[in-house]
Amino acid sequence: MMKNRILIVDDDKELCSLLQKSVSTEEIIVDCRYSGHDALTALADNDYQFVVLDIMMPGIDGFETLEKIREISSAPILMLTSKNDSSSIVHGLRMGADDYLTKPFDMDEFLARVSSLIRRYTRLNTIDTQKNVI
Repeated sequence: MMKNRILIVDDDKELCSLLQKSVSTEEIIVDCRYSGHDALTALADNDYQFVVLDIMMPGIDGFETLEKIREISSAPILMLTSKNDSSSIVHGLRMGADDYLTKPFDMDEFLARVSSLIRRYTRLNTIDTQKNVI
């Protein structure tokens, strides 16, 4: 069985390292990028089943990165950010994020959300589309 591969995009390198270690225990391959530009390059070069995306980053921010990701990928995106105001949450979800988690967060909850969204994405993408033709 092929391992799932996820991309974590956050300019906080310590947080990326912590998330990478935690998610790797779930037998998931994790790549970290520290800017929106680097994330878009990684997405063009790799097949990811999931993206974790911060909003406040140098260069292009998470919202702009989200918009560009949605042009090339339907992989689930979890916004992981300290922006906890309802307008940011609504904006992220309306732009195409699948979930939104604010910092600080509980690691068990984070892992559960990652597993849930990967499971939903990988199952939906393996359904025989011929059965759904009307």
